[in-house]
Amino acid sequence: MRKNLISFDDVTKEEMQEILDITQYIKDKQKRGELYEPLKKKTLGLIFQKPSTRTRVSFDAGMFQLGGKAIILNLADLQLSRGESIEDTARVLSRYMDGMVIRGEHRFLAGLAKNSTIPVINGLTEKFHPCQILSDLFTIKERGMEPKGLKVVFVGDGNNVCQSLMQGAAKFGMNMVFTGPEGYEPDGKILKQTVAEAKKNGGSIKIEYDPEKAVREADVIYTDTWVSMGQEKEEAARVKAFRLFQVNAKLLKKAKQDCMIMHCLPAHRGQEITSEVLDGKQSVVWDQAENRLHTQKAVLMLWLSK
Repeated sequence: MRKNLISFDDVTKEEMQEILDITQYIKDKQKRGELYEPLKKKTLGLIFQKPSTRTRVSFDAGMFQLGGKAIILNLADLQLSRGESIEDTARVLSRYMDGMVIRGEHRFLAGLAKNSTIPVINGLTEKFHPCQILSDLFTIKERGMEPKGLKVVFVGDGNNVCQSLMQGAAKFGMNMVFTGPEGYEPDGKILKQTVAEAKKNGGSIKIEYDPEKAVREADVIYTDTWVSMGQEKEEAARVKAFRLFQVNAKLLKKAKQDCMIMHCLPAHRGQEITSEVLDGKQSVVWDQAENRLHTQKAVLMLWLSK
């Protein structure tokens, strides 16, 4: 494996498949109650600029279950908060730990990664959320669905989750459609790259501004919050802009009868998704959340072990 996991640009499809295979192996062992501790005496630093539930708990618990130790590093408790440079911080932490997970600004993550000699894993930035999408791909495969040729529709904001989903979809030859209001599309450069890669792998990445057209024949409908962290001042404008892009029973009827519903959480019930759909029989949201633990254990095993 390569040194860092910042986005799916850092890994091949084959490496991603290896992560999914190891995830299954690790999850099966845990379900059988078998002890599995390949990361004994390994230490992982968790640095958070932004609030976190699933990322923080799954990496912390996962490191413990693999026999290692996680250290939560809040920025307010580090000398970074008093002016120490990112470069100096990275050099020092590299001598104490075996890897780091960063959840924060992409620029901050890139600075730490550039100056670290240990693996740096993206736990979420405003650009990408690769660990979430690894969990989603595993959830899809766990349900007996092969990613290649699958139609996945992302409804909402072209945010970090959407952009990582585009990268993952492109590598696996999926047919992904983004649907959201004009002005909230994914980054143009990422769109161009993923369109080309998807075509090479037998898939496609498209934009459709009509949500009902977008979800026709959809195998998976995926949504996320309309207001990401740091966008709270835009909430009123965003809720107005996205009002026609709610995942609800009416929209679900336009997709395949057995269409799967996905959400990375946290969900704002009544905004991007209704409770009826989130808690409905087609929802795999809670499996997605659980699988964050198992996929992140696979990433830790591959990135931190020899």
